[in-house]
Amino acid sequence: LITFSAENAKGSLPQYATERFSEEILAAQPGIEVLELGSVDSLLERVGEKEPGIATAQELGMQRDVGAVFAGRLKVSNPNASGGLAGLLTPHLEATVRVELTVRLVSTRSGATLWRSSAWATEKVGQVALVDGQLEFAARDPKGAYGRLVNRLIGLVTQDLWSTWQKQ
Repeated sequence: LITFSAENAKGSLPQYATERFSEEILAAQPGIEVLELGSVDSLLERVGEKEPGIATAQELGMQRDVGAVFAGRLKVSNPNASGGLAGLLTPHLEATVRVELTVRLVSTRSGATLWRSSAWATEKVGQVALVDGQLEFAARDPKGAYGRLVNRLIGLVTQDLWSTWQKQ
């Protein structure tokens, strides 16, 4: 498992999403082993790729003797602000973001995609309000602001990794 790459994500959010994905696949498939490889920035540079692709997967296969590698991308939109007056007296401004998560399992032998899943969701991640003359903003910690949203996306992209039963 490679630490997910990110676009417009701040702080430790990509690491958090990667860890949550790992936890979810380990829970969904008891007994499997997940080798958490961390960031592969230096490897990407060496093989000449901007995102993990065929060359990265094949190199990791040779280096680590693994048959496949999970790679993911987290994309966070710029917050869209909306606001108004709360109770006709207190001005407020809310920030809504769209987060997309794409994860794929890549063969280290051929570089082919073996599995892919993606999901997106929007959520209010913070708000600005004027309370008693003081400006308040709630969304300082990316994990705190985006954590529920990331958890929802992880649940969606890993849905088909869980065993299901169908009555016939």
